[in-house]
Amino acid sequence: MLHPHVSDHQTLAKPVAHKSNDLDKLFRMRTINETHDPKLTSWVASANDVQTDFAIQNLPYCCFAKGDGHDLRIGVGIGDQILDLTVCGESGLLPDWANEAVATRSLNALMGLGPDARMTLRRRISQLLSPACRDLQDHPAAAIALVAQSAVEFHLPCHVGDYSDFYASIHHATNVGGMMRPDNPLLPNYKYIPIGYHGRASSLIISGTEVRRPVGQLPPKAEGGKPDFGASQSLDYELEVGVFVAQGNALGDSIPLSRADDCLFGICLVNDWSARDIQRWEYQPLGPFLAKSFATTLSPWVVTFEALVPFRCPLEARPAGDPQPLPYLSHSADSKMGGLDLNLEVLIRTAQMRVANMAAQRVSSGNFRSMYWTLAQMLTHHASNGCNLQPGDLLASGTVSGPARESRGCLLELTWDGEPGKTVPATQRTPLQFPTGEQRTFLQDGDEVILRGWCEASGYRRIGVGECRGRIKPPKNPSK
Repeated sequence: MLHPHVSDHQTLAKPVAHKSNDLDKLFRMRTINETHDPKLTSWVASANDVQTDFAIQNLPYCCFAKGDGHDLRIGVGIGDQILDLTVCGESGLLPDWANEAVATRSLNALMGLGPDARMTLRRRISQLLSPACRDLQDHPAAAIALVAQSAVEFHLPCHVGDYSDFYASIHHATNVGGMMRPDNPLLPNYKYIPIGYHGRASSLIISGTEVRRPVGQLPPKAEGGKPDFGASQSLDYELEVGVFVAQGNALGDSIPLSRADDCLFGICLVNDWSARDIQRWEYQPLGPFLAKSFATTLSPWVVTFEALVPFRCPLEARPAGDPQPLPYLSHSADSKMGGLDLNLEVLIRTAQMRVANMAAQRVSSGNFRSMYWTLAQMLTHHASNGCNLQPGDLLASGTVSGPARESRGCLLELTWDGEPGKTVPATQRTPLQFPTGEQRTFLQDGDEVILRGWCEASGYRRIGVGECRGRIKPPKNPSK
């Protein structure tokens, strides 16, 4: 068991009651501190590069292995290096209460710490990496405490006990609904409830892992015909943001929206690969199943909510006439600061482009602030029936799409010629064009999809979420 106290005088934070007018300040003001100072630099030179994702103001967590890959360790990204927290803990450079957590082979124990403890650890790591602090620089462990990111093998950051995927972009839901129901794109429940389904945790894979094209039942070629069985011909990516649960709730309990932020640890990028033809045949009446369970790729970095504080923003106002959320999904603090100003982009590099040494081509870009439901609302709704969430559980946002065509977060939408209020058949599409002369409506074998994300705000240092990569491989036994 982890020691239940940060120190003799500081207990790990438990949810406390706050007056409504105080909660408005918590998202930003309670955690803006010296670790967010844009003037802060590091003695790790690469962290001071203005282009780096991992400035000292970020400090994202990861799980990695050196050498033979069996000795998993916990680290923090700093420039092009990783600070090995396992080494720091063994060397007495971290608070005693944190040593057991960083000695484990995943981030679950750290995720289970309270928000005060998480901020205390962030402050200490920032201090160790600051030029004025000599604690690590002059320590004998300094020679092994830093390791190049290029020299390690990344692993999933934690044991994900459960994975749930949401459908939180109204632009995505409207586009997809418009393909199937042009006159009624959104079903009546969408504006009242964060729609989601339980995904498959066992097929979560780390960025860089190749993805095999799935096989399955394909829709009949003619009305009333029989389905075929074979390789998916409509393989797609989905640009999503994942959030890891920190402190959870006991079975039968719920998590009020006023407490939800304390129960969110950090974000990563998620590519929820989707076989659209398999999905089209199987989704009624129970929704996604084999079309999505074959692989879901995660980026290796977990950017904490402590690092994201300067980039919190108001939730986009609901259009006139839309219903307001039910009381359990409504809170002024979440409305004012529950959004996240996170830039996102998707790039594709085909096999021919790799042979020709061409760079990946950006195909879309958008921003997470356009979502209809906040991450906190998703978590609160998930736990509202008494479902017990646990440290390390993963919630994904669903495809992040914006109002413009170039901000659509999957090929199903991006190549479709329709738009809200315009009746266009689902088959009316304009393929993407690549510099090799190739076209894409859906992914082909050899295609690599790259997701990227970063936050910027006036008065603060840019921080990034890193990359989420995956390359398509041919299927095994495609017709058996």
